[in-house]
Amino acid sequence: MKNLINSFAALVAGSKSRWVTIILWILLVAIVSSVWPQVNNEESGSSNLLPEDAMSVQASKIMEDEFPNDSGVPLLLVWYKQSGLTEEDLESIQSVYRELINEPLAQQSLVPDFNAMPVQALMESTSSDQKALTTPIFFNESASTEELEADVEKLKEKMVELTNIKAFDEDLSTDGMHVRLTGPVGIQIDATALFSQADITLLIATVLLVLGLLIALYRSPILAVIPLIGVVFAYGLISPLLGVMARNDWIVVDSQAISIMTVLLFGAGTDYCLFLISRYRDELLLEPNKYKALQLAIANSGGAILMSALTTAIGLFTLSLAQYASYDRFAVPFSVAIIIMAIAVMTLLPALLALFGRTAFFPFIPRTENMIQELEKKKGKQIRRPKIRSKFSKVTGRIVTERPWQIIIASAALLVILAAFVPRIDYTYGVLQSFPEDMPSREGFSIIEEHYPPGEIAPVQVIVDTNGEELELQETLSDLSYIEQVEESRSGEVNENVVQWTVTLAIDPYSNEAVNYIPELIDITVNELDQAGVENASEHVWIGGETASLYDTDRITSSDQNKIIPVVLIIIAALLLIYLRSITAMLYLLVTVVVSFLSALGLGWIIIHYILGADAMQGLIPLYAFVFLVALGGDYNIFMISSIWKNRKRMSMKKAIKEGVEETSSVISSAGLILAGTFSVLAVMPIQVLVQFGIVTAIGVLLDTFIVRPLLVPSITTVLGKYAYWPGKLWKRQDNREKQRG
Repeated sequence: MKNLINSFAALVAGSKSRWVTIILWILLVAIVSSVWPQVNNEESGSSNLLPEDAMSVQASKIMEDEFPNDSGVPLLLVWYKQSGLTEEDLESIQSVYRELINEPLAQQSLVPDFNAMPVQALMESTSSDQKALTTPIFFNESASTEELEADVEKLKEKMVELTNIKAFDEDLSTDGMHVRLTGPVGIQIDATALFSQADITLLIATVLLVLGLLIALYRSPILAVIPLIGVVFAYGLISPLLGVMARNDWIVVDSQAISIMTVLLFGAGTDYCLFLISRYRDELLLEPNKYKALQLAIANSGGAILMSALTTAIGLFTLSLAQYASYDRFAVPFSVAIIIMAIAVMTLLPALLALFGRTAFFPFIPRTENMIQELEKKKGKQIRRPKIRSKFSKVTGRIVTERPWQIIIASAALLVILAAFVPRIDYTYGVLQSFPEDMPSREGFSIIEEHYPPGEIAPVQVIVDTNGEELELQETLSDLSYIEQVEESRSGEVNENVVQWTVTLAIDPYSNEAVNYIPELIDITVNELDQAGVENASEHVWIGGETASLYDTDRITSSDQNKIIPVVLIIIAALLLIYLRSITAMLYLLVTVVVSFLSALGLGWIIIHYILGADAMQGLIPLYAFVFLVALGGDYNIFMISSIWKNRKRMSMKKAIKEGVEETSSVISSAGLILAGTFSVLAVMPIQVLVQFGIVTAIGVLLDTFIVRPLLVPSITTVLGKYAYWPGKLWKRQDNREKQRG
């Protein structure tokens, strides 16, 4: 492996090969970008995240087959007036529907004939306080988002023309009638607009932040731009590659995945660049030939970079084991992005560094001692020597070897205290709750929730294959305290034994309380079937609706977590064992990674709940954060421990740890700050799941960067001594040589 990396270093870091490499990258990106589609153009609008065998999905299919509704996809118009809707307001609403019947929208499939209703009858459909009214318009199921957007814009124009209503997004507390467009169509349009605006904001914010941090940390404008060039070229290859994979239905990509992938590329990609650049700078202080120095840098850091990328890619790919599509859709794009980024770091970045040489570090150019002396003679004045090690690195290296137990106790106490908040976390899986509160479609739902019985916004469907038996289920369900109303049963059009009851809950159907009642509804229905003599009753009951979907989401994502987390740990353990050849090191590195993750989750909850005021954390966050933090945390583990391993070949255990920490602390701190900074940029996104993910992941990276990796891990290594790398033979040979010299 080492000989292979040395040969590769000589190939890519030569004076002639640099231009060949740069030209090949330019041609490759130009060709694939012109031939293949960009990934942003292939994003899926599908919101079907549950597997086909999920109860709520099966219920939905039965509803389509047995109780078909050809109306189409609804857009809900929520009319609201603080002082109460008048007959004149209702006549204006009727005029809108009269116009829609006479001149339908392009994708309109059906509208109720409210114009034919007496105004008083329409008034009875308003909320009990007569402040709100909800009316639907149905659109073709095959209509694209762009077509729906065009129709909605025409609808707004008609409404302004006929009713003089302009309050589509004014504050609801102002006088006059307000309208909010919600339901599946309204949410789809708002979500698309939200992500399209947010992607641009995210990209600009990420680039500016990384550029600013690189300049602040390295004080070199050229060096700050070089990693960004590498990331841009890598993205130029990744985007069309994922685009063609999506077009051929090999993968499914969504907006959230692309947003986080952008952050991951700039964060992890810049980290890998810094690992190589830092080593190159150190070699330039000793080697006068810039090409030779670059070859040595690649040879000494290439193995750690490749191993880090492989660890991260495989760790992220484990998300493909998930049943929940939101997890699964992340796996391939993220793994592909990391692999291509690593290839760019090992090929394009050396070519760029070979092109700029020492000038890349201007104005603090690294030179050998002889070069400095010659320059001093030429200029006739003393030149300031560059600092090889920062004060922070030296202090860290000293305290972890001189006071390891104090560091272990203090670090462990802090991490355990933060991790103690994890059992207090409340989770939610509601999609709409993840969007901004002032988003029109969410405001429309809020009006319905406030002015109608809470369950009307999302009824529950209880579907039973009665096998021809009579059931008294309506009466049984109506007696439950959390149920407002149970409609008369309906028999299926194809199979009359399939019967459906529509249940209106008396509580918020999106609440955890409502979700927790789903198993009880199942048990009650199964019990009714049992008493009626139906065999295998549990196989004849399905619960549908939004509340049932949330229940399935909770159940399936919990199953995914229980499956993927052990797999990730086993994979990371195997890779660490192969690379480090130490069972002991593998074990305590894994333990520190898990503790770091739990601490990040606990501190994240403190910020999200107690500071930002969120009632619950999005339920997808723990697994997302775990996979990212374990995979990315492994990068820093490998980079630091490989340095200690290398030093141990030529010095004592304690000195090897001290030198290893001093060598890597600065670059790990810089890389960690940049990675945490890029993830924190997700806080500018208007989607709560991304904001919360960014907070937890950024916290985890910072804890890993400034506590676990530079303090806790080397302190544990110091305490364990030669047993830290058991059963490594290298350590035994070195210890024997030291004893013989002694």
